[in-house]
Order: sequence, then C-alpha cells, then structure tokens
Amino acid sequence: MNVTSLTTAEPFTTKDGSTIRELHHTELQSLAEATLEAGRSTQRHYHRDTEEIYFVLEGAGDLEVDGTAQRVGAGDAALIPPGAWHEIRASTPLRFLCSCAPPYLHDDTFFE
Repeated sequence: MNVTSLTTAEPFTTKDGSTIRELHHTELQSLAEATLEAGRSTQRHYHRDTEEIYFVLEGAGDLEVDGTAQRVGAGDAALIPPGAWHEIRASTPLRFLCSCAPPYLHDDTFFE
C-alpha cells in the first residue's frame, strides 16, 4: 500500500500556472491537489492524451471547457476530455483535486 499525505507532498507550479501537490503518479494515472488564489486562473490549454477530472474541495470559480463556461464550487466534479481547451478562474481561493489518466505530463500541455 502506498499512502501519501498533503502535508508531505511538495508543491510545484504546472505549465498552466496552477500550484499543485501531486499525491500519486503511476504509469496509468495521477492525482493532485491544485490551488488558485482569488482572481487567478490557469492559462487556457489542452492535453492531447490526458482526460482530467476536477473535483472542487473549497471555493468557487468559473470553468471553461471548449467555449462553454460554468460556475463551479465545493462538491462539483467536472470531466475534461482529451483535446478539450480549458481554463479555470478562481473567484474565491480555490482548492480542487485533479485526476488525470494517463498521468499529468508537462509535455502533454499545449497552449494557443
């Protein structure tokens, strides 16, 4: 069994500008906690190979996926398919889980 704690996971900034603490990263998937300060957003991007699920733990913001925007808040889960342009903007401090399959890679992040 492999158990990882947020208290020991080292934070780093992803290519899109969010700060994450990766909890697990295997050949098949990854799971990370992401945070954005109020008024901040990720840079609009897509992943060629990776499907993502965002699960909002705290805060609220606006998530845009392929031109469709929706308000998201604590308890909401959003599916982001591979190839879908997306960005999330925090209206309050935002904390969410990001599940990726295959796992997140900087090299699979593309910008306009």
